[in-house]
Amino acid sequence: LCVQLLDMCMENCGPRFQSLVVKKDFCKDKLVKLLNPRYNLPIDMQEKILTYIMTWARGFQGMVDVSEVKEVYLELLKKGVEFPSPHTSSGGPKTPRSSTKSSPSSACPAKRSFLPLPTGPTLLLTPEQVGKLYSELDMAKMNVRVMSSILKENAPGSENPDDMNLLQKLYKTCRMMQERIMELLVTVENEDVIVELIQVNEDLNNVLLGHER
Repeated sequence: LCVQLLDMCMENCGPRFQSLVVKKDFCKDKLVKLLNPRYNLPIDMQEKILTYIMTWARGFQGMVDVSEVKEVYLELLKKGVEFPSPHTSSGGPKTPRSSTKSSPSSACPAKRSFLPLPTGPTLLLTPEQVGKLYSELDMAKMNVRVMSSILKENAPGSENPDDMNLLQKLYKTCRMMQERIMELLVTVENEDVIVELIQVNEDLNNVLLGHER
């Protein structure tokens, strides 16, 4: 009943409610925690929770920051959690619909949590590609430093217009880079690259949240 209520609220409430649900302290510390085998949650409930996380991570119609639920989604993928097929989410990044209770047997019931990732497309980078990627990450780090500097130098209410124009451009660039990093983290196999991607993603996340505040 609680899961059904959550689904109804996410579909009918606005961004102020949705933005609270997609924070890490709820979607990970409360919702994903229920996937622990010790709670013995029914398979259909597990699938609903995983579907929510997967769909929320793809964004909403409106101004809702989904960076934290994206991180949770990525963590689950890294642990090998197999997500349900997104056959019900073809309508774009809206809020998720509850999966039907009589779902087909293709969902592999009885062993959902922390399975090995299904064999899918992975990305083996050549040395040249790694070098180019590191150059892009260096540019992202520089953008983070510039954004941080502008945020520190401009107090709300007395902003420098030129700084604000540059800040908006940097914000869009950093957002695009963060989306690219999230895609690479799921597909790249190089461990050193993954470590660097995670670090840059954290730096980007911090400065983007600072900008929004």
